[in-house]
Amino acid sequence: MSFYNPDSRPTPDSTLPRPQYVEAARLVCQHDNMLLRLHRKRTALIRLTKLLFLFVLLWTVYETSHTKSMIRKEATSAVPPFGQEKIFIASILWTDEALLRKHWAPAIAELAREIGPERVFVSIYEGGSLDDTKGVLELLKTDLEASGIRHRIVLDETTHKDEVERSPAKNGWIQMPLQKSYRQNWTDWFTLDQGTWVPRRIPYLARTRNQAMEPLYELKRAGETFDRVLWLNDVVFDVNDIRRLLATRNGDYAAACALDFKHPPYFYDFFATRDADGFEPLMARWPYFRSPASREALARGLPAPVTSCWNGIVAFDAGPFYDVEKPLAFRGIPDSLAVEHLEGSECCLIHADNHLAQTKGVWINPHVRVAYNTSEYERVSASREGDWPSSFEVMTGLWRNRFKRWLTTSSPVNQRVADKVINWLHADYVHAEPGEFCIIDEMQVMLWNGWGHA
Repeated sequence: MSFYNPDSRPTPDSTLPRPQYVEAARLVCQHDNMLLRLHRKRTALIRLTKLLFLFVLLWTVYETSHTKSMIRKEATSAVPPFGQEKIFIASILWTDEALLRKHWAPAIAELAREIGPERVFVSIYEGGSLDDTKGVLELLKTDLEASGIRHRIVLDETTHKDEVERSPAKNGWIQMPLQKSYRQNWTDWFTLDQGTWVPRRIPYLARTRNQAMEPLYELKRAGETFDRVLWLNDVVFDVNDIRRLLATRNGDYAAACALDFKHPPYFYDFFATRDADGFEPLMARWPYFRSPASREALARGLPAPVTSCWNGIVAFDAGPFYDVEKPLAFRGIPDSLAVEHLEGSECCLIHADNHLAQTKGVWINPHVRVAYNTSEYERVSASREGDWPSSFEVMTGLWRNRFKRWLTTSSPVNQRVADKVINWLHADYVHAEPGEFCIIDEMQVMLWNGWGHA
């Protein structure tokens, strides 16, 4: 039924006296004009809506196609060779037998052989695993020795139970703010009472990472230095992933990271990753970031500038680790700040302390993608460059990202966290924390069978 129907308009009664008849006719004309104007406005609005929808549709098709084209162009570039750089490979491991036996240990040995015995050193620290991780690493030792690969693999008998039951140390321990229960196994739980002293997770991890770095300094004292420090988590990767990562920006970086996935397409390492403006990732799916610089680089298939990252594999320019006055090292935030129910990853803080990050930058290479099991790695690996991210993922990701940016506030640090840090800074003039962007509202403690939140 038409919105405007002239036959439905009221008609003046011709038997009325002339003045009243004229007034009635005028009212009828006004009614007709009003309906006509409403009809025209409605028609114009419908036309505008259709044009807007068509524009958005055409723009989305163009943007998706153009973005995919740029990503594909960068993704299909040749994988560079290792070159002559010397690489120090480091890792810390705990209770990883299945992955190490099936993939990681053979991949490390192959990687070291590809780099070359004279240009590589492998340093691994393992402590107190609950499975036969030590047995797998013993086999890796044999493999590396047979290939003439220099290495140090520390198999520490100290368990997490030993760590949590020892007397509290001056640093790296904290009291439970509240009573909390943790899972002991599939059916049983154990409880830590309020006020119980427990070791903090991050200082422990920082200490073991620094232990894995010790051969770097011993070799330096013996007159040998390395160009890159390559940290590897317990992830699935291949040699080409490492080639691509080391060649990020032709080697011009303070640090370069992969992207890691536990449940693709969802990105995993939110804890250590901050975009170019210091924000946590905005979303777990591509293109991840709020910062225009980080987001737009990914959309062009280029390394994305970030403030910090780790993401399963990270390569560092080795220079800052050799700094004479203050060599770069892993750490946690001070205990006096952590007691405010705050925490920051050692894998983020290392970038906050790295002076080279200000000049050479920290970057995520989107064409190096790793995962925490083989099946997920096959979904995201660089061998499927034409498929990742899919056109659908690009299209929906760009719009999801827009809506999230439009609808959420833009503050790099949670205001609650910021207030706690400010109060801590004001409490003592010696307090300082360059890695404020790393800090989140959490407390992480070691348990005999892993770690938990407090």
